[in-house]
Amino acid sequence: MNEDKISVIVPVYNIDQYVGFCIESIIKQTYRNLEIILVDDGSTDRSPAICDLYASKDSRIRVIHKPNGGLVSARKAGVNAACGSYIGYVDGDDWIEPDYYETLHLAAVRSGADIICAGFSRDLFSRHVKCGNSVLDGMYKGDSLESLYEQMLTYDDDFTIGVTTYVWNKLFKAEIAAAAQADVDERITIGEDAAVTYPAMLMASSVYICDNSSYHYRQREGSMLKMQARFNAEIVKIKYMYEYLKGVFSKDKRHEMMIKQLDDFSLGYFIMRSGGVLRSGEETAFEVPFEGRRVVIIPAGTFGQVMYNRLKNIAYCDVVGWYDDDYWEYRRCCMDVDPPSGMERADFDYVLIAKANRNDIDKIRSELTGLGIPEEKILGINSETINRERLLKKYLEAEK
Repeated sequence: MNEDKISVIVPVYNIDQYVGFCIESIIKQTYRNLEIILVDDGSTDRSPAICDLYASKDSRIRVIHKPNGGLVSARKAGVNAACGSYIGYVDGDDWIEPDYYETLHLAAVRSGADIICAGFSRDLFSRHVKCGNSVLDGMYKGDSLESLYEQMLTYDDDFTIGVTTYVWNKLFKAEIAAAAQADVDERITIGEDAAVTYPAMLMASSVYICDNSSYHYRQREGSMLKMQARFNAEIVKIKYMYEYLKGVFSKDKRHEMMIKQLDDFSLGYFIMRSGGVLRSGEETAFEVPFEGRRVVIIPAGTFGQVMYNRLKNIAYCDVVGWYDDDYWEYRRCCMDVDPPSGMERADFDYVLIAKANRNDIDKIRSELTGLGIPEEKILGINSETINRERLLKKYLEAEK
């Protein structure tokens, strides 16, 4: 048996359809020296019984039953109970391939790094899309680690994240994970991972980035339906994350650089969760004002869903169409989404690209011009022309 024990923290809340598959994927790991801590966060379905059943079958599994307190609270309970040299996280509705922890542990041993940052696969029904970090793979230590910090939250001066926020596609030395998780504000429900990952990175003396995509993030139907979120509630949640990380970064020797990154990083969150529009008649994050015009939206991911709902609710413009290559998957969730080819026959003034990343915007813009849509009708967020300081200030002051 390998000498290093890895404590795997699995928060569980009302996911009885998925948690068994998740647990199975962990117990079948080729790396056997695991401590699997299932944290039942006050579930009201069959999840607690499923967790207890698995614990009776595998001595490596421990179950913590606690009142519902949210994801941050559940992760804290798991970390506080952990005995391993390393800590990993797996969300209870996700799953991992058999060699996941063996590969990450081998990278940790060979590199000596305090944190291993991997990629992941996003699973949408039958589709699997590999995702990774924007920064280059490799070992970061000393001067190179300082360079990594400069592009950790914002990469290439764009609304692109350098190192993914997620805790579940990483392996942490236990003392670093415990210290980073300990004081996280339990009110944070947007950016819970960022509140742990980035403080932990600043505590590390070395970080190793790899492209392992053996972690599968399941984008299930319930998590796809983000259309009904209330604007003011979403903004308040982001503020909790912003204020917590600003407090952490203010104590770091790199505080000016880190807070500048945090401002851009948080502005990206605000834009995403507001659909790019504060209120009717106010400044938007788009290149051209489109108030009162007929618009269509592409694609239908998180940003697209929020944008669609937001524009409908505030009547800023007339939304006359919604498009995505995976339209049939969204129709399964009762979303009125059509294939992009239908845009050729639609009557609209502007296409709104529901992406914040410049490369994604340019790719979709090219595809749309290929369909014969005039370029002047295609609007995206322009990260270079936004008055970031002013727009961030408006979001931070919104809905008080």
